[in-house]
Amino acid sequence: MIEPILNPGERIDGLPSQNIHIIQNPDMFSYSLDAILLAHFADVKGKGRGLTVDLGAGTGAVGLFYAPKVAGLIKLVEIQPELAEMAERSIAMNELQDRVSILQSDMKTIFDDIQPGSVETVLSNPPYFPLNDATKTNQDEHYELARHELTIDLPGLAQVANKLLKNNGKFYMVHRPERLADIFSAFSARKLMIKRIQFVYGKADREANMVLIEAIKAGRSGGVRIMPPIVAYKQTNDYTKQVQNILYGQAWS
Repeated sequence: MIEPILNPGERIDGLPSQNIHIIQNPDMFSYSLDAILLAHFADVKGKGRGLTVDLGAGTGAVGLFYAPKVAGLIKLVEIQPELAEMAERSIAMNELQDRVSILQSDMKTIFDDIQPGSVETVLSNPPYFPLNDATKTNQDEHYELARHELTIDLPGLAQVANKLLKNNGKFYMVHRPERLADIFSAFSARKLMIKRIQFVYGKADREANMVLIEAIKAGRSGGVRIMPPIVAYKQTNDYTKQVQNILYGQAWS
């Protein structure tokens, strides 16, 4: 790791199992467990030499955590210039400039930079909350864009992923279980066939608060697999052994 120069308010957080470090500013936005679990959940096709795109990359956490699993190029797409700049410095800090790059852009306008139908894997940890008359957005602009569908909604995200992916390419996303009906509708309308679902529970006696989704472009309908659940915390508020292994265990194969 190359030691970076940090701006005021910034810190370095890391994922020991992947030996990846991320520059963050908690006053803007910081990644959380959902980013780590998405990168862990996402499979590798073949030898992992195809192009991967992380849509709505923020400070680059999902794409950078996924990078040790693959040999191919990774493009991080982020609309906010401050977060994109932090991601760029994190790429350099992890010495991944030869494979990982940042594209500071609205994801709906990236097709001059990324050829449609050229991508093997799309990753996304998108805004969870739709906009409606009852929406209460955070006053901070960075959090608003990260949490609420201000610049793109689920159908729009599914359309971008569909356009990027090769046939039989895969789209991996983390979202909220209460949006499952919206997810199935948006994906099926755009020929993204959901194939794997994994629910994440904060604690064993609570409802699921995250869902991990794998979909295949132009795949056959049906055959959805519900994977064993992930439980994040014990009753003592410590991580479960399952999550400890993801965070601190051996590098993900």
